[in-house]
Amino acid sequence: MDNARIDKIIEKHHGEASSLIQVLLDIQSEHHWLPKAALKRVSEKLRVPLTQIQHIATFYKAFSLVPKGRHEVHVCVGTACHVRGASRILDTLQELTGIKPGETDLELKFSLETVNCLGCCALGPVLEIDGKTHGKMTTAETADVLKNYQ
Repeated sequence: MDNARIDKIIEKHHGEASSLIQVLLDIQSEHHWLPKAALKRVSEKLRVPLTQIQHIATFYKAFSLVPKGRHEVHVCVGTACHVRGASRILDTLQELTGIKPGETDLELKFSLETVNCLGCCALGPVLEIDGKTHGKMTTAETADVLKNYQ
């Protein structure tokens, strides 16, 4: 991500230090992670210490300081999903992608995460890819859904 693009995001938020989190969210949305160079540029332009920006970027789970895949895969492992087979869904995803929760594949195609609840317990087990919810999943359906994101 180049400085011109970062500057444009900052200008969209009027260069206000109070918009720091929204600026970081916009960078994260476009780039799928927060590169150190981008954080330095934000620090310069908003006049916020880099240490404060890094603190915020590591505090909120929405931010990542390492590259993420183009597709973010979340598996609900909350109680309702767990008793309905979430572990089988997670095992299937690990086999198909070759990654474990918290990892990103080498091609930067997928990042896999577990979450405690996606708020749709009646649909368990639930898989969410790029914000799209897939409910009442089976292992076969999991493989089919993942193919749509290849």
